[in-house]
Amino acid sequence: MMAMQVIDFEPSFAGAFFTLNEAWVSAHFEMEAKDHEVLSDPQGAIIDKGGFVFIAVEGDEAVGCCALMAMADSGFEIAKMAVADGFKGKGIGKALMAACIARARSVGAPRLYLESGSVLTPALTLYRSFGFQDLPPERRPVSPYARADVWMELLL
Repeated sequence: MMAMQVIDFEPSFAGAFFTLNEAWVSAHFEMEAKDHEVLSDPQGAIIDKGGFVFIAVEGDEAVGCCALMAMADSGFEIAKMAVADGFKGKGIGKALMAACIARARSVGAPRLYLESGSVLTPALTLYRSFGFQDLPPERRPVSPYARADVWMELLL
């Protein structure tokens, strides 16, 4: 078995980025308009707007992904983190989160922000293990996702 590594997005992974995310969203929620917008065009919706997309690969197979979406305050929103079912529990989410934090720090971002769902216990446990804190109600922006009921940030 080849070792997993986290790499920067390449256009050849666009289909895997969509498929990985569609699988996890559909397992827990309904796909929403914002999902289709971002997942259908990661280059235009994320990278061309100053963000980054990371792909976890084993050999030439994409087994996970995560995005950093540029925010108006020079921070980034962590979005579209997904790990293929057969690869969960192997530290891929942790590796993706570490890559996100390292990249955000390397470009001088003041913070990372994310929205999640309270039913996603493994994801919330991962975020908290990296030091993310729940935002108080008065600091929570309106989400484009009906499923979002957890808002967190990590000051860098």
